[in-house]
Amino acid sequence: MIAVITGDIINSRELPLLWMATLKEALSALPKKNTKWEIFRGDSFQIALPPTEAFLTVLYVKACMRALKGADVRMSIGIGSVLDDRVAKVTEANGEAYINSGEGFDALKSSKVNLTVKTPSAQFDEDMNLYFKLALIAMDSWSPIAAQVVKQTIENFNEKQDKIAKISGRSQSSISEALKRAHFSEMMELENKFRTLLAATF
Repeated sequence: MIAVITGDIINSRELPLLWMATLKEALSALPKKNTKWEIFRGDSFQIALPPTEAFLTVLYVKACMRALKGADVRMSIGIGSVLDDRVAKVTEANGEAYINSGEGFDALKSSKVNLTVKTPSAQFDEDMNLYFKLALIAMDSWSPIAAQVVKQTIENFNEKQDKIAKISGRSQSSISEALKRAHFSEMMELENKFRTLLAATF
């Protein structure tokens, strides 16, 4: 099984042109092993990666885009089989994961949420999509500063806050406060829940 994330930048035409560089930088920073990505149709993208990495990747891309004032992103995680994982271009691949990701993405606008997951398990989808809706209350409200700190924390995942403070040029107390405002510890609990439910379901 693989995960496919389909996403696009919300209201990209109204943003400064810097958003494309921000998106490319975010996607280029993803782990190279077992991960492929492609930007298409101007402001849309797809990422193929191991299912266990899907939610942390969504968090990271979200943080990168929210760090740019006025920018945001909507994403659909599709999980399932793939017909041939040797296809070089993500957007030319096919299989259950791609279909699930595309169908989930098509439903995002009508459901008026910015994140969804679709898998072969209806129960998994029901549980995780409820968690996602609750998490989005915080994620969709991240300020650029909070999002930047979340981004830097994920990039330096095993480092302590004083190290992240040095990297960001902020005080340790401001890092702690930004992570608290972003509900980062709760996001990490959800990330762990996502992995646990994946293992139990699939």
